[in-house]
Amino acid sequence: MIRRAADLLPAETYSRVFEADPNGVAILDELTRLFARPAVVDGGIDAILKTYQRDGARRVVEFIINKINEAHNIHPPEDSVAQ
Repeated sequence: MIRRAADLLPAETYSRVFEADPNGVAILDELTRLFARPAVVDGGIDAILKTYQRDGARRVVEFIINKINEAHNIHPPEDSVAQ
């Protein structure tokens, strides 16, 4: 389900939670270690499914990082925005 930008929390909230709060920093670090791996896995059909799974998990971390960057007025190129 894709939400409209107006329905999302402000970027500053992400920055406060994941940068200013030590617990948020630790959580984002853990999420990054667990889920921000290269998406592509070599192999047959099982590898394709694993690739989709990794890509989905990585997109969540990318979304959070993009929101933090937005709070600092840093905007990613259009083709790299997690949707």
